[in-house]
Amino acid sequence: MAEAGLFIGWGEPVTGREAKGLQVFAEALAYYGKAEQEGRIESHETAFLGPHGGDLAGFTLVRGSEAQMAALRVEDEFERVIARAGLVVQNLGVIDASIGDGVQDAVAVYQAAVNDLA
Repeated sequence: MAEAGLFIGWGEPVTGREAKGLQVFAEALAYYGKAEQEGRIESHETAFLGPHGGDLAGFTLVRGSEAQMAALRVEDEFERVIARAGLVVQNLGVIDASIGDGVQDAVAVYQAAVNDLA
C-alpha cells in the first residue's frame, strides 16, 4: 500500500490557452499512466472539481512509496510536464502528501511535536 503521494493541483486555465491546456493535460495523464505501467509509481487518480468559490479546479493524486515520489520529482519528464502545465493553468502546485500507512507516521511526528511543546 502506498505511504506517500504527490498532490498536483491546478486552477482555471489561462485565458486563450485552453486548447494547449487540453494537450498538456493529455500528456500528463499519459506520463502518469506510463509511470504506473513501469512500476515507477503505484497508481494515480485525477479529479475535476465543481464550482466551489475557491481557486482549485482539479488535481491528480500520484501514489507510491516515499522513494518513488522522491525519484519522480527529479525525473526530467516530470519537470517538463509540470513546467508546461504552469504555462496553461493558474495556481499550479505540487505538494508532498502522506497517505495510507504514511498518515500514521505523520500523526506520530505531529504528536511528538505537541508533546515537546506541552
